[in-house]
Amino acid sequence: MDNRTRRDLGLAYIADNAVQNEMKATQKLLYAFNHTDAEQTDQLTSLAYRIIGKAGKGLYIIPPFHCDYGTHISVGSHLFINYNCTILDVASVEIGNHVLLAPNVAIYTAGHPIHPAARRSQYEYGIPVKIGDNVWIGGSAVVLPGVTIGSGSVIGAGSVVTHDIPDNVVAAGNPCRVLRPITEDDKRFYYRDKKFDPEAWAAVCPE
Repeated sequence: MDNRTRRDLGLAYIADNAVQNEMKATQKLLYAFNHTDAEQTDQLTSLAYRIIGKAGKGLYIIPPFHCDYGTHISVGSHLFINYNCTILDVASVEIGNHVLLAPNVAIYTAGHPIHPAARRSQYEYGIPVKIGDNVWIGGSAVVLPGVTIGSGSVIGAGSVVTHDIPDNVVAAGNPCRVLRPITEDDKRFYYRDKKFDPEAWAAVCPE
């Protein structure tokens, strides 16, 4: 069995020439994207849709952005990716609608064996990551292989997400853990104890 097939079946695989050639094609697109002038918005949008394997409307990525293949990434509508995000998409990365990724967020499906003898074999692996709808992942957070983050949840800045996170919670830390549920009362606040003014509130909660 060739290594690209092994990788796509979720088996341990070696990044041989065929695997690396697939990655190099993506690196060319990423180089063009990351070196395009910010004022060339149409070109940036076009390149973003060429990099990401499947994407809904409203995809917006601020360079620089990094990934392995891009083709293993599937996203819903209105995904916003801020500066310097990295997605190692050896396995599939599924992201829902209206998701926000803050600067320096890293999503890793890739990994290496723990034992040094196993690592020297050059075998590595990829395990899928899933992120639900309406998720906000804070700056410099890291999402590790195999994790699912439930819809509506917020991941605090600097967190290392090692296990699944349920829907509609605030979670943070290393390792990331649930701090509290998100309640209906949270809707009135834009930051901690700061409430929306009447003008903003009318847009947040129109009658």
